[in-house]
Amino acid sequence: MSASHSRFAAVGFDRNVFLDTLHRDFGMTDDVLMDRVFRTFDRDNDNCVSVVEWVEGLSVFLRGTLEERIKYCFEVYDLNGDGYISREEMFQMLKNSLLKQPSEEDPDEGIKDLVDIALKKMDHDHDGKLSFADFEEAVKNENLLLEAFGPCLPDIKSSMAFERRTFQEKRKL
Repeated sequence: MSASHSRFAAVGFDRNVFLDTLHRDFGMTDDVLMDRVFRTFDRDNDNCVSVVEWVEGLSVFLRGTLEERIKYCFEVYDLNGDGYISREEMFQMLKNSLLKQPSEEDPDEGIKDLVDIALKKMDHDHDGKLSFADFEEAVKNENLLLEAFGPCLPDIKSSMAFERRTFQEKRKL
């Protein structure tokens, strides 16, 4: 057993080890979203993902039901934890996750347009922000909206590769 594995068995993942894992095993690169994923896994807010938090988090991350994934994505996107995804939060996440295109026009304008489109499509009670109910209804109507504000779930390929590496059967020939 490597030193990092024995350290994990004793205490859990600290933030840096966790973020390295997200990057290495799941190809995540967005610092804001990776930090939010860490906060979502770290249920007791002790800046360490314990074995129990890791297993519970992974079960949603890799194999969660649509309902579990909606709750998880909402928590990731609610940057300040106030129960809403605000226009400012959407702007910040989209600005981070969209590729920077060299162009004459102000990229912030395009992002503001995307935020307006997202609100028009998802803000069912028209209060200018997304509650959990708004987000849930929008995603249930159109599953592609689950990761509307940036990739915070692994793609199928990296999920399967992770599961294969982690749970591969030892077969006797």
